[in-house]
Amino acid sequence: MPSCQKKIIFSVAGVLSFGCVLIIAAAMGTQFWVQGTVLCTTGAQLVNATGQELDKFVGRVNYGLFHGQRVKQCGLGGRPFRFSFFPNLVDVIPASLHVTVIFFCVVLIFFSSVATGFFMYNAFGSPYETLHGPLGLYLWNFVCCFCSCLVMILFASEVKLHRLSDHIANFNEGTFVYKTHTEQFDHSFWLIFLTFLVHGLNILLIRVAGIQFPFQEAKESDVNTGASDLMY
Repeated sequence: MPSCQKKIIFSVAGVLSFGCVLIIAAAMGTQFWVQGTVLCTTGAQLVNATGQELDKFVGRVNYGLFHGQRVKQCGLGGRPFRFSFFPNLVDVIPASLHVTVIFFCVVLIFFSSVATGFFMYNAFGSPYETLHGPLGLYLWNFVCCFCSCLVMILFASEVKLHRLSDHIANFNEGTFVYKTHTEQFDHSFWLIFLTFLVHGLNILLIRVAGIQFPFQEAKESDVNTGASDLMY
């Protein structure tokens, strides 16, 4: 492929990688990773609420990696309440798992930045055949895909398996008991999935630029070597 087309492809991939850096950083700072509703079971049981009466005992909750907000609803109107994971909820959540999610988000930002630099270097510089060249382009994007998958899996397990919303709903509650009524992942969580797709697209762009997968090159080299040996 002509070098001009390669420059365009690598430049586009570099811009996409830099966009991922901004998206991940913005997503980490929001409180829109999970949204749901919580039911005040104590109040609902006291009055035997059923059907539409339950709406008076259903509040809202939404949170991200660092902070969030919930509205307590137990028959007397909504009471908004803001909270932070650090230091408020450290003792009631799986802190090690939560910190691991944040850590891999930071790792994802780092390697997306590295991928951005390497794309631009390959577009306008003179890369050589090591991690600065084709091997590096594939490696950093595969690492980004892996990290984004890991962030989604770990956070989903924290929310679903460790019942993170229940821990948040019952934080500092001595009398009333709350239970998650509905729960779904919000748009900031799906932005991580978007970064996975973008880095996957970058891998395809590298291939479109005419650069083969490293292991494929090694395999073809072995075949050619074997063929030349047979000739002699």
